[in-house]
Amino acid sequence: MNSVAESTDSVAYFLEDQTYHGKAERTQEAYDRVLRRFEAFLADPERGPSGQSLTPKSAGRRECMAWVHSLRGELAPSTVASYASYVHRFYAYMTQVGEFDANPMALVVEEMDESIDKDPTRRELSVAQMRDFVADIGHPLERALVVTLLKTGMRVGELCNLDLRDLALDSPDVRAAYDLGGQVQLDGRPDSLYVASEPARSEVYNGEARTESNKRKRSTVVPVDDELAQVLTAWLAIRPDAISPAEPLFTSTSDEWGRRITAQGVRNVVERHAREQGWYRTGGGAAENVTPHYFRHFFTTHLRDRTGDRGIVKYLRGDVASDIVDTYTHNWGGRVRDVYEANVYSLL
Repeated sequence: MNSVAESTDSVAYFLEDQTYHGKAERTQEAYDRVLRRFEAFLADPERGPSGQSLTPKSAGRRECMAWVHSLRGELAPSTVASYASYVHRFYAYMTQVGEFDANPMALVVEEMDESIDKDPTRRELSVAQMRDFVADIGHPLERALVVTLLKTGMRVGELCNLDLRDLALDSPDVRAAYDLGGQVQLDGRPDSLYVASEPARSEVYNGEARTESNKRKRSTVVPVDDELAQVLTAWLAIRPDAISPAEPLFTSTSDEWGRRITAQGVRNVVERHAREQGWYRTGGGAAENVTPHYFRHFFTTHLRDRTGDRGIVKYLRGDVASDIVDTYTHNWGGRVRDVYEANVYSLL
């Protein structure tokens, strides 16, 4: 009797198991992209050393070596190492669960000259350059997505999980049109965003099963300055009615009209505009490409340098322990907002 991996798609089998293990959607997407590329290489008899069409289960060490070699020159060395590590983990897992007999990538990875850059030196952009970048974004949704990421330092999944109740705007016109600021944590804190720690992928939160997870250690109230309030107001003026009863803040204006924006949708928006600026290249790594995660780096670097207060920046990022969060939460109006508004950079 054939094993599961022999009778079905071994990559799909592996990805399904990763879902059961609770791996993040972005991680699964990366595995899927790389493993399908590896699979396509093996299936082409003209590309591998054996001259045959192979599956991942039937491939050997030389096929793995040939695939890694095919990546060189097209991708950055650190990216080549990352891709190889994905395939290595795939084989290691399939071997461990008894679906494959061996891991042909083990020796290949051990002998590779390339290595993953654990702490890449990222592209350094000035506030003036980022201001020009924002100026070229005309669509109200796309501008609101980018400016929210840049002004708050939140993760892309946290951005997607925002609901109308998580936003408080001190604007009579907006409040008349939308039921904003329903979170009790926003009481007495106008012009603010509440970024919760609770939403998790595949779990129901505020009446909707989520596709992204928030990774905050603790929930955070983040100030909304005049510029962010301006772009959010412009977005709300054209926001489609939401399909979800959770009333997501950001909804699609394309094929998924009215549905909650997805992390991949946000990444596609940022990638498209970054390519236009020459800030994104296929195969480029974290040191080169501007992505939603780069905006978190930009926020951290520039606000920390301007304030000289690592504690407040860590609080806003949601990266601090309970005692520090409590300190800033209790003094939110008197210190956090004042320091933030006095130092946050202008993008409009």
